[in-house]
Amino acid sequence: MNTPEQSQLGKSSAYVDQYDASLLFPLPRLEKREEIGAGANPPFFGADLWTGYELSWLNPRGKPQVALVQFTVPCETPNLIESKSFKLYLNSFNNSQFSDAAEVQARLRADLSEAVWRGSNKSGSIGVQVLQADRFDAQQINELDGLLLDRLDVECSRYTPAPELLSAKHEEAPVHETLVSNLLKSNCLVTGQPDWGSVQIHYSGAQIDQEGLLQYLVSFRNHNEFHEQCVERIFMDIWTRCKPIKLSVYARYTRRGGLDINPLRTSHPGALPANVRTARQ
Repeated sequence: MNTPEQSQLGKSSAYVDQYDASLLFPLPRLEKREEIGAGANPPFFGADLWTGYELSWLNPRGKPQVALVQFTVPCETPNLIESKSFKLYLNSFNNSQFSDAAEVQARLRADLSEAVWRGSNKSGSIGVQVLQADRFDAQQINELDGLLLDRLDVECSRYTPAPELLSAKHEEAPVHETLVSNLLKSNCLVTGQPDWGSVQIHYSGAQIDQEGLLQYLVSFRNHNEFHEQCVERIFMDIWTRCKPIKLSVYARYTRRGGLDINPLRTSHPGALPANVRTARQ
């Protein structure tokens, strides 16, 4: 079983420019899920939406091609992909020849699907969409919709996750709310480098105390955990402390190394959000 310490994070790495699928480094999701009480059958659905901004390869005549690429990795997969290994893998396409974008897309889908399902008796396919230069103009920038928690003038003094800050008004009528914050920050589990994000929380049920929720989100500021794990921790803390009827937690993190990661976890199945970046991304 791979561990984060065995990955290339925080280590000097050779940048391979010839296609090499072995660079992908899957990490099991289960250990961290057990830590937060989600276990092998978590109470959420969802996916990790990745965007790659630095995809390039050579056409059959050796001419470089450039593209954006969007990935949809279901959270039901037993593994996530460590992000530096993902970057190294994408860089390995740089001086490799492919017949066209469709071949690149098929190769990406096959390699990443194998990696995220590795070690499981199940299999499946991830979503991959390669966007070539003629589609760049159609890419949009939008902020997350919802009531901005950052408007609140709260005192913040907790900088490691403090779920005890969360509460809800169970004695009052249930509400439907969408709340957002741009103040989410955590650190890489291995290197300690900062990860900056915006988070959207949509729920139905007892009204969540907004000041406590904002203080709770700020409390991740010195916490070391991967993006996907932070979002699952936020989901589980709200789910167990506030007991909503329905809950969705969606975060969009700023890119690093040409990749952004945007996890969604929701208590009920539904359509995924459009993979539209925020201004900071």
